[in-house]
Amino acid sequence: MKLINLFKVFTIVMLLVACGSDEKQEKTNFKDWAKTPPMGWNSWDCFGPSVVEAEVRANADYMAKYLKEYGWEYVVVDIRWYADNQTSGHYNKYDETDFIIDAYGRYMPSPKRFPSSVNGAGFKPLADYIHSLGLKFGIHIMRGVPKEAVFNKLPIKGTDITADQIYSTEYECTWLQDNYTIEKDKSGGQEYYNSIFDLYASWGLDFIKVDDLSRPYHSDEIEMIRKAIDQTGRPIVLSMSPGATPINEHAHATAHANMWRTIDDFWDNWSQLNYSFEKCAEWAPYISQGAWPDADMLPLGKFIRGERATNRYTKFTKDEQYTLMTLWTMFKSPLMFGGNLPDNDAFTNMLLTNKEVLEVHSKSINNKEWFNENDLIGWTADNPESDDKFVALFNSSGDGFVSTKNLLYRSGTVSHLTDGFGEYIDVELPKGSTDLYLIVNDGGDGYTYDHANWINPIVHLEHGNQVKLTDLSWEEAFAGWGTIGLDKSISGGELNVKGTVYDNGIGTHSQSIIHYKLPENSIRFTAFGGLDIVGTSTKAGSTVEFMISTEDPKIMHEEPTAIPIDLEALGFSGECNIRDLWNHKDLGTYSGLDFVPTINYHGAGLYRISPKTK
Repeated sequence: MKLINLFKVFTIVMLLVACGSDEKQEKTNFKDWAKTPPMGWNSWDCFGPSVVEAEVRANADYMAKYLKEYGWEYVVVDIRWYADNQTSGHYNKYDETDFIIDAYGRYMPSPKRFPSSVNGAGFKPLADYIHSLGLKFGIHIMRGVPKEAVFNKLPIKGTDITADQIYSTEYECTWLQDNYTIEKDKSGGQEYYNSIFDLYASWGLDFIKVDDLSRPYHSDEIEMIRKAIDQTGRPIVLSMSPGATPINEHAHATAHANMWRTIDDFWDNWSQLNYSFEKCAEWAPYISQGAWPDADMLPLGKFIRGERATNRYTKFTKDEQYTLMTLWTMFKSPLMFGGNLPDNDAFTNMLLTNKEVLEVHSKSINNKEWFNENDLIGWTADNPESDDKFVALFNSSGDGFVSTKNLLYRSGTVSHLTDGFGEYIDVELPKGSTDLYLIVNDGGDGYTYDHANWINPIVHLEHGNQVKLTDLSWEEAFAGWGTIGLDKSISGGELNVKGTVYDNGIGTHSQSIIHYKLPENSIRFTAFGGLDIVGTSTKAGSTVEFMISTEDPKIMHEEPTAIPIDLEALGFSGECNIRDLWNHKDLGTYSGLDFVPTINYHGAGLYRISPKTK
């Protein structure tokens, strides 16, 4: 009898252990920490690298009072919070920066900028305050180990290893030189990452944005960071930055992060928003619960001293703001607001507090692009709780400078964040092509210092023959500033990209179109599109986008456009009830091709379509 009782006790204990193990395993499944796309505020767009504690608290207060009930919850302090003398929207140079770092080589918040962090308190007092509002706290870090820790041979907590034993100079970030790469196979590397996340967990961190991680894609350090977060036992959402994350790494990203960037830094520029349609459609098949492709922040509202925006409101028109919110909603991108929340106007808050739209963002499934023809774009998604469908319609009609519907190549934004300050271009030309258009557009921060070079532009003919484009005469050429140069920059100097001088090429400046007649039997075009050193050597920055077309890109239509919707193609064989979600308005009953909404230029519409019940 005693043996039977002991056996029962043993069985019960083992079941409890197993249940506890399952419960622990469930708790440590990081995808459960972001079951819906994260929503919050990030300091980057508004304050660049110089945000201070009072500004963070003011935005947290506003979120708690006006936005929390709609699902907005994260308050994120972005880059370089550990720089004691950072005061502007641009980074101080490394040797001109006063770093705050502890005895174990871990960055600490600047007491000058974050007064509550004094005496080693770190971000815990600020996190406690944000948590007291019912919100969650996040920070930004750079991949790797601080150079200050390496140079001073600081010890790694809990080991007898020092920081100079774990680093490599390979793959050093090209745009911010604060850190070195951590070598996965070097003893102490994992322990260093463990030590910083143990520190962050003690502060009460809920969200971490790790920069210089996914472009280029650092799989080793991503895995180290994943392990470091997991070993803390605290649910910390992981956001990887910047983009574009390589699409072929989708499985690895899904297995290790909660969100990862699909593009480079996104600003309030229609060209970038127009480009985002392509990237969102490309990444839509890889949307999954707890692992979200990230189209980047929402550059809305007012910016105070951002890297590319100072003391101004967003440049997006109201129609473009509808497009931005609708696309991010249908793509289920995380929503991180970039402006100063206390400066929000009624229209901005309306965009952020539409419950019907936000429910589409959080609940919809099977989100995908439906059509993309002649600058008119449609997206669809399903309602998992009914037979309803959601349909978004967009009138993209070019990027505000050129039409984008017939482009052969589009680089996306090229800036000082782009490795090599440029992109290699290799495009096939459609058979029988007679014209070639080289286009340089603004990349998102205005046209100042957008000096760009087409390096070694070559037209490839059949049978292996080649023609230098610079040996041909253009039909038409114009630029937004200066005189276009052959074998010289727009400013008349050498063609120089990141210190490398080239003999052959064309120097120009956004916004620019250069039109050539192609030789017969042209089959390919190759070049390197790069930023000229004149633009990248200034604090004003240089951001451009390179495009290639064989059709005239200047043909655009800036009128509202009626877009017919085939309800049968959506699976509705009978009558449907249609509701306009942005305007909270029931539009009536439709069937077949009866529903033909008119969408403004650069505007969007979002609709719920429901089968009519008898």
